[in-house]
Amino acid sequence: MIKVEGLYHDYVGKGEYAVSDVSFTIERGEIFGFLGPNGAGKSTVQNIMTGLLDLQKGSVMYDDLSVRDLTPSFFNRVGVSFEQPNVYLRLTGLENLEHFAGLFSVPTLDPMVLLERMGLRDEARKRAGEYSKGMRQRLTLARALINQPDILFLDEPTGGLDPSAAASMRDLILEQKERGATVFLTTHNMYLAEELCDRVAFLESGRIVAMDSPSNLKLKHGQHAVSVEYADHDGLASRTFELDNEGKQAFTDFIAQVEPLTIHSQEATLEQIFIKLTGRGLTQ
Repeated sequence: MIKVEGLYHDYVGKGEYAVSDVSFTIERGEIFGFLGPNGAGKSTVQNIMTGLLDLQKGSVMYDDLSVRDLTPSFFNRVGVSFEQPNVYLRLTGLENLEHFAGLFSVPTLDPMVLLERMGLRDEARKRAGEYSKGMRQRLTLARALINQPDILFLDEPTGGLDPSAAASMRDLILEQKERGATVFLTTHNMYLAEELCDRVAFLESGRIVAMDSPSNLKLKHGQHAVSVEYADHDGLASRTFELDNEGKQAFTDFIAQVEPLTIHSQEATLEQIFIKLTGRGLTQ
């Protein structure tokens, strides 16, 4: 289990916290989404958890091991895919993976098998500097998976990918969960989080404003309604009913009077709930 308690970080040392009193736990084998707009503090938290930023205040524990005491052997268990691909541009895709595989003291995956899984087999011997942004993103994820990590940190893993590649990436992330890996996913893509995450935390201005499963958040904060499309004398019309006691009766009465063409439940998205809770969108 990963346990984060009372995390604070101040980049300039003037009491201006990029993250403030952030606490959460992640169970083994869980996909945990850390969601919020650019600048909310998502990457700061991830960088502290991976030892790239010093822990200033609070605690980060991996079972009984503090982030302050991480050893090289710990990183045999960890994979990190950064938002901005950072591969060696003068090396080929294959050479990149072979190099990073050599840094671990545990068995690693066959680089060519990984490249094929990422749709990069035909470009394996091409320099990474000649790759498109999406290809570099896929190579970065392949690098994060080379050591078959128990803990996987993914920062905007579908950024820069076309819809087909993004769908393949989502499938790959679910495969990591199926083999028992714990996934910490930072993103402002709420649709990605809805598809993948067991639980999510909404981060706004460095603070967690809500945390639960996507379904529970939608039940708690979303609109419960049903929309009916039907034909009337002017053509196609629609009407929406709130599903409170009064609305349920009105919906039942209405259905008995018209010939419905479609009936759809109206479920809020995570993005709509985020805006409701914070008053701002994800790209602000």
